[in-house]
Parts: sequence; C-alpha cells; structure tokens
Amino acid sequence: MSTEKNTQEKVRLHIRNKNRERYDLKALVIAEPLLADHIKPNKYGDDSVDFSNPVAVKLLNKALLHHYYGIKNWDFPEDNLVPPIPGRADYLHYMADLLSQSNFGIIPDGDKITCLDIGVGANCIYPIIGVSEYGWDFIASDIDPKSIESAEKIVNDNEQLQNKVVCKLQQDPTSYFSGIISEDQKIDLTVCNPPFHSSTDEAEKGTKRKVRNLSGKKVETPELNFAGISSELICEGGESGFIHQMILESEKFSKNCYWFSTLVSKKSNLKGIYKTLGNLEVKNVKTIPMGTGNKSTRIIAWTFLSKEEQQEWRDTRWKNKSEN
Repeated sequence: MSTEKNTQEKVRLHIRNKNRERYDLKALVIAEPLLADHIKPNKYGDDSVDFSNPVAVKLLNKALLHHYYGIKNWDFPEDNLVPPIPGRADYLHYMADLLSQSNFGIIPDGDKITCLDIGVGANCIYPIIGVSEYGWDFIASDIDPKSIESAEKIVNDNEQLQNKVVCKLQQDPTSYFSGIISEDQKIDLTVCNPPFHSSTDEAEKGTKRKVRNLSGKKVETPELNFAGISSELICEGGESGFIHQMILESEKFSKNCYWFSTLVSKKSNLKGIYKTLGNLEVKNVKTIPMGTGNKSTRIIAWTFLSKEEQQEWRDTRWKNKSEN
C-alpha cells in the first residue's frame, strides 16, 4: 500500500469552486429575495450574512444554488442540517481531480461516472453539485426515510436532476454498501460526510462552540433540534468509529468501486484510519487537504484496484476521447 500525504493545508477554495471570491450579495438577493432581510453590516462595516443564524444560512444556500447551479427548488425540513455549499463543492472538485489523475489529466464526466453518496441527508447537496458541475450520475443513500423522502422531492422538483439521481433507503443502519450496491454493479467513487459526534451532549457542545466562533456570543441553547437530525450528527463511536466500519465493509466491495472516500474532520482520527487501511489489501491511499476560512479538513480516499485493474476500468468505463 502506498500512502501519499500533503501536510500543507490549503486555506483557499479549489480553483474551480464558484465561491472562491466574496459573495455577490446583490446577485444572491435577486436569486432569493428573502435573503435581503438577513444582510447586515458586520464589525468592519461591510454587508454580510449572519452565519450564526440557521435561517439566514439556509436562505444564503438557496440563493447560491439558484444563482450558480440553476437549482430553483431546494427545501427540506427545518430540523435537518444546512450544509456549507463551498466546502461540499470542494470535496467533489478534488475527487474529480483524483479521477483525472487516472485518465490522462481529463476529468471523466457525464454518465461515465456513477458516484455513491453515503448519507445524502435531506438536502441532497452532493448530487446537486455533482450533477450540475460534471453531469455525473448519483446513487444517494441514507438510513433515514424522511431524509430520502426530502432528497427525492428535491430531485423531482428540479428537471436537471431527474434521471441522474437515484435515492435509496439503507435498511440496515450498520451497513454502508450492502443493500445499496448490487453484486456486479460498478461505482466510480463514493463520497461521505460522516457524523462527527458520539453523543448528543458532544454534539450540543460542538454546536455551541461553532455558534460562539461565528457570532462571538455565548449560547446556552443552540438553534438546532438534535432529536430530528441525530443520524446526521451522531453515531456510536463518532467519526472515527463510523469511518473504521466503512473501511472494513469496503473490502467486501473492493472490485465494485474505483475510489472509496470520506471526509475526515478531526485530524486526531487520521492515525487510526491509516492503521485500519494498512491492515487491508489496499493498493493506494490519498490524503487530500482542504480548507475554508479558518477551518481545515481533509479527504481520505483509497482503492483496492491494482494498476492493471485501474487501467482496465478506465478503458471499459471512461472511454477517454483522446484515445479513440
């Protein structure tokens, strides 16, 4: 197994990210007029959105999706997580780069690529961005029936997502791939934003800390309903336990998928993740650093395919136009 690490954290967004520059608030208000009520001068006197207010952040995201990605209908229950779109987009852009490294520098696009989103959530954000940016097909899985129902509604309400995204309920909450991928099915990549926390108390402390960092205010009761979104934030063993089990199960589907991947929020979890991967017949591991503002995170990607199997995969599935 070869392991490639880059310890230099990138603080700027990916070069293809549509949100690299300051938000064009005037354009975003045109896309989502209700956002205007949540734009106020910050401590520097510049117009800004109150990022500690979930309603404001959701409206901002609606505007971003409409303005940059053409998604006109995006809504989900108030007790579900509101994703940071720039960071979610970065994940997919870096995975596209990873695919291009095995395809003579050309990103495979369109229906050549099928991506499995493990834990799509009610907001369906990875399929939205992946379809809009690269035309990829998606399988969107989740253990929560309400999240699947919400994601399906988003797909059905936006024509560009129809026939590109298949939502699947994971019946077994202890499984990641079983019951979602069939025995002979090929998946080009998987993405996952795992739950961070191992308990409700830990999740609430994390949210208080996040709100305090964003607003500078001490908050005793975060504006989140943890009962409604527990599967998005909390799992036994927290992020480390979740990823460990995912890696172990991925071995059973080693020939079904080219690149498995997951976000890793906590740097302290990396040592255990590398150890788990090292105990399996993994051929290559990539660590891809990402950064937005003062937050650093990373993607861990791994493959069980040999160089010869990777070559065959590319030739039979991606059909590089430059070689035809």
